[in-house]
Parts: sequence; structure tokens; C-alpha cells
Amino acid sequence: MARMVFITGPVRSGKSRRALEVARGWGEGVVFIATWRPGPDGEMQERVRRHRAERPISWRTLEAPHDPAGASAALRPAPAAVVLDCLTLWLSDRLEWEDSAILQEWDRQLAAFQAAAWPVVIVGNEVGWSPVPEHPLTRRFRDLAGTLGQRTAAVADEAWLMVAGCGLRLR
Repeated sequence: MARMVFITGPVRSGKSRRALEVARGWGEGVVFIATWRPGPDGEMQERVRRHRAERPISWRTLEAPHDPAGASAALRPAPAAVVLDCLTLWLSDRLEWEDSAILQEWDRQLAAFQAAAWPVVIVGNEVGWSPVPEHPLTRRFRDLAGTLGQRTAAVADEAWLMVAGCGLRLR
């Protein structure tokens, strides 16, 4: 059975850097699955460029915002590991869905990742550490992100919280 590692924390906490470190430990041939759907946002494009520059050139990048687990299952040759970055961007693409459909789909994604023949690192964001948002959609996003994070941590072999570049193993 493959290992699953969940890494969470606030923005700019070192989550992605830690995910790369973990994945490097499983060898070459890592596949990075991006869940962000490219668009005209220049600032996000610059973030993507910086993240790509941090990854070894030998790693494959797969943009799979719709079905990352399905894209992972179809990988040939088999990767040494998969890094999914990130859960909260995956969620942001589904906010027009009903909550129950989002939760059901994430459970399906998690089950597929658990069944993978290679280790998986999932990156997510802790977004609920601030005051209660004024807007209902923002509150819904915060609540769903927290629930998806709990579900992911519950099935992961390891869960890490990153803060200020330092990792705290949760389980």
C-alpha cells in the first residue's frame, strides 16, 4: 500500500517546499499534479512560474484540475511519487456545486489516491485562522476547505502543519 502525506498550513508557510522535499525522498520520476486552471491572472501566472522553477527539471508536470486522481491513475510509466498541489485550488473550481457533491467527489479522489501504487503528497491550505468572513461564499469556502482538510488528514499516513517554514508533524 502506498503512503499518503498531507501537508497543510497558511499561505507562504512552506507547504509546497516541504512537499517537494518529501517527494524527492521517493526518488526521481516524480509527477507534480497542478489543480489550478490557468487563466489571465498575471500574479497567479508568476506564482506558477516560481513553483515550476523550484521543481527538478526531471519531474513531469500534469495540469489536472478536474480529476487529479484519475489523471494520476493513468500515468505511464508509473511515477516514483505524485505531488498534488493543491486541495484548496481544486475546491475553488467547484464552488458552484452543492456541498454534498464536493465532499462526495473529494472522497472519491481520496479513495483513488489511497489505491495508487505509488506514494502521494497532498498540499492544502488552512484558511480558517482569521476572523469569520463577512461574505457567505467566503465562509462556505473556509468551512469546506476545513472539512476537506480533516478528511484528508484522517486517511493520510502522515499529516504536517507548516508555519513560518517550520513543520509540525500532526500524525
